Amino acid sequence: MWASLGRLEGILYLSSALSVMVQINPGLPLRINQTHLLPSSLKNRRVGLKVEGSNFTLEGFPFLILAGTMHYFRVPRKYWRDRLKKLKACGFNTLTTHVPWNLHEPIKGQYVFTGNLDFEAFISIASQLDLWVIICPGPYIGSDLDLGGLPSWLLRDPKMKLRTTYQGFTKAMNRYFDQLIPRIEKLQYHHKGSIIAVQVENEYGAYNLDKKYMPYVKNALVKRKIQVMLMTADNGLELTKGHLEHELVTVHMRNIQRATYQDLISMQGPSPILMTVYTASSVDTWGDIRQTANPQVLMKDVREMFNLKFSLNFYMFHGGTNFGFMGGAKILDNYCPAVTSYDYGALLRDDGEYTPEYTVYKEFFSSVIVFPNAPEPERIRKMVYKSVKTLYFMTLWEILPYLDQPIKSIKPVSMENLPVNQDSGQAFGYTLYETTIFSGHVLYSRGHVQDRGQVFLNERSIGVLDHLTDQLPITRQDYQDSHLLRILVENQGRLASGKNINTERKGLTGDIYLDNSPLRKFTIYNLEMRSRLLQRKLPSLWKPATKEVKGPAFFLGMLRVGDNPKDTFIKLEGWNKGVVFINGQNLGRYWDLGPQETLYLPGPWLRPGKNEIIVFEESEPGMQIQFERAPQLGY
Repeated sequence: MWASLGRLEGILYLSSALSVMVQINPGLPLRINQTHLLPSSLKNRRVGLKVEGSNFTLEGFPFLILAGTMHYFRVPRKYWRDRLKKLKACGFNTLTTHVPWNLHEPIKGQYVFTGNLDFEAFISIASQLDLWVIICPGPYIGSDLDLGGLPSWLLRDPKMKLRTTYQGFTKAMNRYFDQLIPRIEKLQYHHKGSIIAVQVENEYGAYNLDKKYMPYVKNALVKRKIQVMLMTADNGLELTKGHLEHELVTVHMRNIQRATYQDLISMQGPSPILMTVYTASSVDTWGDIRQTANPQVLMKDVREMFNLKFSLNFYMFHGGTNFGFMGGAKILDNYCPAVTSYDYGALLRDDGEYTPEYTVYKEFFSSVIVFPNAPEPERIRKMVYKSVKTLYFMTLWEILPYLDQPIKSIKPVSMENLPVNQDSGQAFGYTLYETTIFSGHVLYSRGHVQDRGQVFLNERSIGVLDHLTDQLPITRQDYQDSHLLRILVENQGRLASGKNINTERKGLTGDIYLDNSPLRKFTIYNLEMRSRLLQRKLPSLWKPATKEVKGPAFFLGMLRVGDNPKDTFIKLEGWNKGVVFINGQNLGRYWDLGPQETLYLPGPWLRPGKNEIIVFEESEPGMQIQFERAPQLGY
């Protein structure tokens, strides 16, 4: 969720909070009974979540928030109830979830609130299980998503200033809120719903480009009848920059210092402290070692927070998976794209499996809070299916004539500015740029390949241009007068945070030079890898796969399963880099760079009998698709 996560004992400076909390939290019981404050117990609702001195209260009774974050869009819909039951059984009383604008409005003016994006159904299940809900509707949510959950079509405006009161942004935000907020409004506490609080934006103190913006977003919520408690959330150094007057300030775990707690007191008096993001890990990125944390230090922090009567949100209780291309990126020393798994060191693995920490936390929570005995759901069975041979292949070059009409342009055009998707541009996937060259020795990108471009002369690969490599020698192996130069550019994920998100356009974002001359006259193909591309019936193009075949190409195999499909994990040993589809569903990216070695394949996405697996491999394919019983994420 952020660029780096330093995990040292004492990182929360809880001893510094002690002197403050002793003054404002006297006399609270060691074990708290909140069974009378369940959604099903509160039939006559008058007063929702409030701040009363040093406590949160619900209907006037002291209430300690014990929340866990889970994203409906990262979990298969058929598993929502299972995961929420596990949240309840662990001892949590509240669900926190975020709403990604880019997934709900993928094309400007077209809204999706069905299927795996039916957050109302997700919240309804939480309510049925006696869980309260804190919802984060954005418009920016971060959450390690591409552009922090903002739609990329906003960047078609060359003057766009994201997360400000710039008219181009607020006009789009208001149209979206007109569709989104009424769906949230009816689920609020006073309507007998389970939503007790709404977070305004996310970590705005770290962005802080427009002092009018946060009050503007608050007003946009209030005028659409949001009446429950509003709160802001910022890291320890940015609390004063991101807060809203008269609204609750909550803390993210990062950059907490001794002065943080005094800042809280100075802004809002002796209020309760909600640690909105308490996290076990950070997002994993391709090519880096897996992020881990010391569970003993984590538990020590949690025990101390409970002693101080902090309320807590565990980010993530269940991370799930960056299915498709939804994952974003972060900047450390260089650009770092997120892996497909969003395991995040959560209490449940990305497939919903219990971790040892789940049991430890459950035992601890039961020692400090009285909660109804909710049985743990049984473990979901996994299956190691027989390896699948890739029977057929089809090169990318062969499929091009069957795609939508390509775009002709004198100069390169970025993904976002392509005239596709009803002038919403291209959000995700790959874009192919073709032009003819007659001479030249070195290709220069000058930083205009975003993020990774495979370069081909005709159909022969000659190298890669990316964030670290900005030039490539052109070696011709024949005496043709001209060659077709092809650059296959992958958007590996826009930055999820930071002030540079306004410049996060992808594809070829400017001129590419051959020696000192900019290339011109491009043919551009939109390769978003949507299901309609994969479902085209092209039987004459599929040919028997052999060991000699190289990518970029599509490879087809058939997985046969029994009457009751089970979860499994795909392992592509011997393959290099690409994307996997099962029955048209995009499971996400794989890359032999690691650390992630397997992809989660949910059982509900399989069907009895034959299942079509298509692998888009960029360069070096294997011959088999293997299956594992457990994830291999680079522990």
